[in-house]
Amino acid sequence: MQTPKKIAVVGSGLVGSLLALYLQKGGHKVEVFDRRPDIRNVEFSGRSINLAMSNRGWKALREAGIDEEIKRIALPLDKRALHVPDQPLYFQPYGKKGEAIYSISRGVLNRKMIDLAEAEGVKFRFEEKVWDIDLANARLYTGESEKSEWKEYQYDLIFGADGAFSRVRHKMQRQSRFNYSQHFVDVGYKELTIPPNPDGSHKLDKASFHIWPRGEFMLIAMPNLDGSFTCTLFLPFEGEISFESISNQAKADDFFETHFSDIKDDISNLKRDFFKNPTSAMVTIKCFPWTYGDKVALVGDSAHAIVPFYGQGMNAGFEDITVLFQKIRKYGDNWEQIFSEYQQERKPNTDAIAELSYRNFLEMSSKTANPEFMLRKKIEKRFGEKYPELWIPMYSRVTFSDKPYTEALAIGDWQRSVMDEVMELPEIEKKWDSQAVEDKILEIVKNKN
Repeated sequence: MQTPKKIAVVGSGLVGSLLALYLQKGGHKVEVFDRRPDIRNVEFSGRSINLAMSNRGWKALREAGIDEEIKRIALPLDKRALHVPDQPLYFQPYGKKGEAIYSISRGVLNRKMIDLAEAEGVKFRFEEKVWDIDLANARLYTGESEKSEWKEYQYDLIFGADGAFSRVRHKMQRQSRFNYSQHFVDVGYKELTIPPNPDGSHKLDKASFHIWPRGEFMLIAMPNLDGSFTCTLFLPFEGEISFESISNQAKADDFFETHFSDIKDDISNLKRDFFKNPTSAMVTIKCFPWTYGDKVALVGDSAHAIVPFYGQGMNAGFEDITVLFQKIRKYGDNWEQIFSEYQQERKPNTDAIAELSYRNFLEMSSKTANPEFMLRKKIEKRFGEKYPELWIPMYSRVTFSDKPYTEALAIGDWQRSVMDEVMELPEIEKKWDSQAVEDKILEIVKNKN
């Protein structure tokens, strides 16, 4: 048990709310600051990508004692559904029987997390903007604007959970030897919606993560409890087919009817959302250090924002909290040691999932529709089922495991080199499920170990 501290968490998003809940349950007095209004009192903005909760996220929720409550607002998805032009709908199971990711509305989950933290005793200060932080003394300064009169708050510890453009990190960046980088991808995203059937049922299979891979762009859809699907259109900002080029209703008509004809009954709804909802950018942010002495620490996107193509942004942020509390249990009141080991353990792993997330966009948008890629996956799946001790797919290592992301990246690179050799075998498309190919994979695996 730690000595109780007065702690501030900046940011009431998913990671900030869960961290506040953990700290309050640990006997601390916690206050959460957010410059935005209380999300429980506002309409959703149309900027959300539905969340894919997987093992790492569930582990953090389970240790907080709230996993069963959250499962009630989630839908399990055990496979991808690939909508490829001129081909029948194709399903790819995610993992072994019983393994699934869970679709959750970001807004619904965030509201629930705030409710649970508040019920535990956490105090939330909404519409209170943090403008400055005294890192050495754990003081926060809030006010209406950067030039208005500020109010000072004194704490023992401050956590920055205020997202990719964190105010807390901004202050830390002014310190000597603070490393920081950001990289925007050339693809943006826009939220769209497929409504439920008149009877409230889902129009598409509700146990699938739906993907319309189209090479340079793609559409995804994840189910909600109310029968609707939250869709996300990923599209280049500029170019021949881009957000910039779809500038009027006629061009939107042509775009949706050309590329997404299998959901033509819902195209009018998608087009309406296209012009109503904002276009958002995606960024990868890396920095180090994540901590300042024994006073301040960054968690979640404040420390390591990633693009959303592996569904691991929230899961990685929640895993930050799991690791942080492992260190708390180990070191008690030695916050400097807690912070030091926390950042040293997490930094390589969040760099690894950033790389994997970027790679997965290429796989989801173009390779999933490629016959050679689909054959490659069938060979991997067959071999993995026969030799599970030799071959666990990288997706399973990331999604259905809590082993380090660095391990998943390294083994994934090794598996790719094995499969590159396998795919070069003569007439592989005809004899992919033969004993000869199986024996060859075993030989390559043995030689590469």
